[in-house]
Amino acid sequence: MLTLSGVSKSYGDRVLFADAALQVNRGDRIGLVGPNGAGKSTLFGLILGEEPADDGRIDKERGATIGFLPQESAPVGDETVVEIACSVSKDFVQLMRIVKKWDAGHPVEASHPEDLHDDVHERFHEQNGYAVEAKAKQLLAGLGFKPEQFDKPARELSGGWVMRAHLARLLTQEPDLLMLDEPTNHLDLETLLWFQDYLQGYPGALLVISHDREFLDELVNAVVEIRQQRLVRYTGNYSQYVVQRDAADAQQLAAFKTQQKEIAHLQAFVDRFKAKASKASQAQSKMKQIERIERVEAPVGDDKKVGFRFPQPIRSGQRVVWLQDAHFAYGDKPVYRGVDFEVERGERIVLVGPNGAGKSTLLKLLADKLQPQRGVRALGHNVTAGYYSQYRVDMLKPERTVLAEALDTESKVTEQFVRTLLGSFLFSGDSVFKKVDVLSGGEKSRLALVKLLLDPPNLLLMDEPTTHLDMGSIDALVGALKQFEGTLVFISHDVWFIRALANKVVHVAGGVLTPYLGDYDFYLHKTKALSARAALTAGGATDKKDKPKAKEVAAQKPASAAPTPSKSDVQKQAKKLQQQVQKLEQQVEAAEAKKRTLAAQLEDPAVWRDGPRADALQKEFAAATSALTRLTAEWEAAATQLESLDVR
Repeated sequence: MLTLSGVSKSYGDRVLFADAALQVNRGDRIGLVGPNGAGKSTLFGLILGEEPADDGRIDKERGATIGFLPQESAPVGDETVVEIACSVSKDFVQLMRIVKKWDAGHPVEASHPEDLHDDVHERFHEQNGYAVEAKAKQLLAGLGFKPEQFDKPARELSGGWVMRAHLARLLTQEPDLLMLDEPTNHLDLETLLWFQDYLQGYPGALLVISHDREFLDELVNAVVEIRQQRLVRYTGNYSQYVVQRDAADAQQLAAFKTQQKEIAHLQAFVDRFKAKASKASQAQSKMKQIERIERVEAPVGDDKKVGFRFPQPIRSGQRVVWLQDAHFAYGDKPVYRGVDFEVERGERIVLVGPNGAGKSTLLKLLADKLQPQRGVRALGHNVTAGYYSQYRVDMLKPERTVLAEALDTESKVTEQFVRTLLGSFLFSGDSVFKKVDVLSGGEKSRLALVKLLLDPPNLLLMDEPTTHLDMGSIDALVGALKQFEGTLVFISHDVWFIRALANKVVHVAGGVLTPYLGDYDFYLHKTKALSARAALTAGGATDKKDKPKAKEVAAQKPASAAPTPSKSDVQKQAKKLQQQVQKLEQQVEAAEAKKRTLAAQLEDPAVWRDGPRADALQKEFAAATSALTRLTAEWEAAATQLESLDVR
């Protein structure tokens, strides 16, 4: 359906693509990844014909349709929300307006005589007009619009909601190839889940740029990485791509080192004997041998890891912040009635729960951005709280440059340190001299994060900190927060980010806070969640009168309405579980051994001279890694169940 061959693109001395190739077939679901500035958006522009390639060909299947959603801006005129969603052709909206007026019995004043022709209804029906409108409304509802918003002028909406309307338009059109640039940026969690499920059944091909690893894991069957001016394709989802890429890097590094040793050995012979007449011909032969060697390139270094330490806050007391018998309501809508909550030093708590449950309200109560209408909010000894949300950007000075704003900190840090940190958050080169007032919303968010990390409080309260960050910046933020010696409470829809940081989960629903004394995977296990993403917005027993005050779930035993089993039944079950645990332990050990064996084989440079064998070993390694993860989870579940049985 789409073929790129020998494509090259440069801007001055900067080469983005050199002899790049890509094939997109019907049914493909491809994630496009690469560091910021690698050329992901440029590649989209080349495919769409918005700019020409310097060399090579871009061929599209005749009649194939392509739809594109940009990252940050989409046009809006005088259309209503539903009219944007129904814009499946150039004249459809005009036809729909006329037909709607006729259906309502209103006269039509047309600027073009043909608008009043009798064939208007026929043209409308040829385009399945009523079905298109019905489909568009269903999609708008799925994307979070309420029916009363359908006929609202789109220009009255925020940019994020306009993007949702255009996303509904693309899904209504259903192009053969759907190209999406960071489509999840403007979606809340529940809408993101709906969108993810919808795309899993999408009939066309997908080409997606996204920083959301979980989204890519659930959606794509191939990953194309922009690396060293080429397009490198991997089979599988994002997690499988990471395994394959790391294995390939390890092999490439081993092959590179082996080749460098060989070249050094040959060069040493040349240097030693080139001046001796008796050995000159041999030295010349060795030199030609060096020249004929097809060089193995060193793998690209991992530039996403933060390699320096951040300023650390003063140590707080053990009790950091707490709410006691706190009440809060928005008007006559209660959110919390007598809630108790306490955060201790060193905890890294993620708040999860359905939209509208009160997660952001809880964070604002802890940050003192909202005050309880009854009850207490208090800070512990030596605690300073810092609250990060999108509104934090309002604290930036618009007349300053990025560098000057970042340097405005009480921490004793050098300009070089600040510039290095700015580079980790995508401010490099001359971009540090841009004025704050010309920055995009995403750039301001990143700059606010930099300022927060340069002078962190010992209690960090963060609401969706990864919004507008690419994968490299998210990795930089994770690296910084892992070094952070204070206390962290945060909300996020990025499952990878949560898994990297959280050591405790608090579920919020219906004014009830249910803590889980463990990381996110422990929470998933305890709640028997259908998926890691779905668990972020899962509800629960939310009616307080039907549920006792929440206690640590880790300490709870599962309740059952069934009769208490006899001692012999428990012993039989325990024996069966013990056998299952032992069997799983053996399988885990075997899977670990297989993974070690495959890793050792992949470290042999000779493997990479045999392309098919290398590919097969990479696939085996990815499968072994996946199997080990699954078996380990099964073993943990069985072992936990065995421990819960009382066999005394």
